[in-house]
Amino acid sequence: PVLLQQSVRLAALERQVFDFLGYQWAPILANFLHIIIVILGLFGTIQYRPRYIVVYAIWTAVWVTWNIFIICFYLEVGGLSKDSELLTFNISQHQSWWSENGPGCIRKEAPMAGIKGLDSHSYISVIGCALEYRYIEVMHSSVQILVALVGFVYACYVVSVFTEEEDSFDFIGGFDPFPLYHVNEKPTNLLCKQTYLPA
Repeated sequence: PVLLQQSVRLAALERQVFDFLGYQWAPILANFLHIIIVILGLFGTIQYRPRYIVVYAIWTAVWVTWNIFIICFYLEVGGLSKDSELLTFNISQHQSWWSENGPGCIRKEAPMAGIKGLDSHSYISVIGCALEYRYIEVMHSSVQILVALVGFVYACYVVSVFTEEEDSFDFIGGFDPFPLYHVNEKPTNLLCKQTYLPA
């Protein structure tokens, strides 16, 4: 159980690193929130706090939705464009880190003709990529969806186990459904008889 949540956290950290390298601010914020809620879910599992695990389970639905949006963004579904600045909040013109550093990619930089000065930008051409960067981003999001679904099933299981334990708990006899002692609520004749001591 804890191993699963550790792997979820590692997958989120790996995604966070590559989004930081590409200055993708919207995914950075989403990943940061995801890491916090995964830690909250881990804390809830260790400390037997079902409410924290329920928060994690609800968040997994939001996380799946976010990753579906990322897949649609990079596959340009529904009018979305992978070249837009939507993921950088229109602050910069950066793209995914994988667009220039993917497997097999060769990055060539050439100064733009006719523009001189410190503010001039170089034209960057990328050739020879074994896999287009948008497919790498889609695979990243697909893995996140798969891990989130496994985490959701696990969270539902843990919450059901915790609630069953709470329902079966007897505050006098502990978890034992058949305590060793029974309290008889009806008074017996022995209790009602007066006892006399010989003088």
